[in-house]
Amino acid sequence: MSAPILVYTYAKCSTCRDATKWLRARGVNFVEKPIYEQPPTVPELRRMLALQDGQLRRLFNTSGLQYRERNLAVRLPALSEAEALALLASDGRLVKRPFLLGDDFGLLGFDATRWDAAL
Repeated sequence: MSAPILVYTYAKCSTCRDATKWLRARGVNFVEKPIYEQPPTVPELRRMLALQDGQLRRLFNTSGLQYRERNLAVRLPALSEAEALALLASDGRLVKRPFLLGDDFGLLGFDATRWDAAL
């Protein structure tokens, strides 16, 4: 039996609530963590990055206030991978959610079709 899937969510996010409801309806074994209080760790972010073909921007909540306030649309291309992952690990509000990490897959945002294919 594989380890439970790790899902980072924000309780006030309707998309996150839809995602966990979807997982429960399908009997998926998962552990939910609050993304603001416990952001993904650098190793988790590094795994997700590898599963996203190294596309760092995918890990960021580009529509979020913090992304805009920190001018990350301009700053991100100049950041090293290590700097960007440290930034994400320091502030869960910057991370795209829900953030779902399995043994051999990673999903960002909730798309039932993509989740069906992965799970």
